[in-house]
Amino acid sequence: MAGARGCPQAGTGERALAELLLEFSRAQYRAKDGGGGGGAGSSAKVERIEKRCLELFGRDYCYSLIQNVNGEICGHYPRQIVFLEYESTDRERNMFESTVQVSKLQDLINRSKMARCRGRFVCPVILYKGKHVCRSATLAGWGELYGRTGYNYIFSGGSDDAWADTEDLSEEDSAFRNADSQLFDKVRGHDIKLLRYLSVRYICDLMVEKKKVKFGLNVTSSEKVDKAQRYADFTLLSIPYPGCEFFKDYKDRDYRAEGLVFNWKQDYVDAPLSIPVSLTRSLNIDWSEYQSWDLVQQTQNYLKLLISLINGDDDSGLLVHCISGWDRTPLFVALLRLSLWADGLIHASLEPAEILYLTVAYDWFLFGHMLVDRLSKGEEIFFFCFNFLKHITSEEFSAVKLQRRKSLLPGFTVEEICMLKQRDRGSTTSLSSDFSLVLESSPGAAGSFTSEAVELMPAGAQTQAAWRKSRTSSPQTVLWSRTPQSEDRPPYQEAKSSSSSSSNHSDTFLRVGSSPLEVPKPR
Repeated sequence: MAGARGCPQAGTGERALAELLLEFSRAQYRAKDGGGGGGAGSSAKVERIEKRCLELFGRDYCYSLIQNVNGEICGHYPRQIVFLEYESTDRERNMFESTVQVSKLQDLINRSKMARCRGRFVCPVILYKGKHVCRSATLAGWGELYGRTGYNYIFSGGSDDAWADTEDLSEEDSAFRNADSQLFDKVRGHDIKLLRYLSVRYICDLMVEKKKVKFGLNVTSSEKVDKAQRYADFTLLSIPYPGCEFFKDYKDRDYRAEGLVFNWKQDYVDAPLSIPVSLTRSLNIDWSEYQSWDLVQQTQNYLKLLISLINGDDDSGLLVHCISGWDRTPLFVALLRLSLWADGLIHASLEPAEILYLTVAYDWFLFGHMLVDRLSKGEEIFFFCFNFLKHITSEEFSAVKLQRRKSLLPGFTVEEICMLKQRDRGSTTSLSSDFSLVLESSPGAAGSFTSEAVELMPAGAQTQAAWRKSRTSSPQTVLWSRTPQSEDRPPYQEAKSSSSSSSNHSDTFLRVGSSPLEVPKPR
């Protein structure tokens, strides 16, 4: 619990984050392999990451665990899946008492796990006002349901594109089609029961296609094209967003998302944006112009939509998914978690380094993001997620409009906040803690800070004191700052991500002066 914890030693959070990033850059997390891809040592490191996540969740929430120790439910989900029941304060418990029985939830998960691609079932990951924000992959098809695991191996290629729905292949066989329909009724029926049990009403589909076509075959499906209209009782939102391949263009443009517009005229793009008008009236966004938005504006508007949905007056939760659920899905889950944290609405006791650790570890690493593969291809969606934080510091992204946000100082980049640098103790992988938290308590000051409002302090006791002070007043704004860089800091050298092996890449990737959260400056 938050009140029982002691003050961490200076640098502890940064060291833990550095270890996490190093492990993340070496191997993909796989629950079915014992959690680590690099032997016993790696497994021990993963166990520390898992325990750290549980400790951070426990600061503010009472939770239960859904066991997935050897990947029995899903090979690419955490070995211990956290189900947040309620916030640990008595007031929040009385307001939003959980009605979910974990034993029943576990049973529904076991029954529905084959309904979605790669077994990535609907999983609750954020709790806000008693509502669950869930993540998953898209719907599976008969290829997966009938156990054609070789199909996955041949056609998935380790990309963001899941396999699974080739039901069109059976069009000439009415008997098979009938059996196929009965199987879908059963499996997707369990998926629907799970969604309803978690009080999910809104399903936000990030796919740019109705069905993914690969090698001439339809390999995925989604709720919006379910022929039997099984998901008609849910509010379906088609919010197409570019897949991880598009972020190769982001890297090639020197990590500049401004002006980068997706090509919506490509043959495979056939899912138009579709949002009920009743959900968009208050947002003041011209959604008909979505194909002209650059990557920044598109991401901003989608995040505003998600915040609006979860902040509605009803008690309905939401599901966010793309195809496999491990690129675009964690992008928006992480942004939503960080945005709500910045308003002091979730994870209220966590410091900036701690919420950063939690979202990297839980939303990305433990849910199977393939960072090594993405880096080797230059598809740096993980970089984009944290670089994008500078675009959502204003009140228009606040779930409580009158409450000021914990924010980055205007103009600060992820490179300046999340920088691995050499320490006197000899570490080359410790995250720099040369930023401090400064309480700025004057009304209406959000977004209008001057240099006089910022006091640079070294990390340690002063930083912790400032943080404890900031927790005693509300509303508050927490600023991130840092001391001047050392003159002997090694110059930045761009990591090569297209031609080196994963082992060589990770060595280059975590050299002195850079981190997986660092955004390189333009060449």
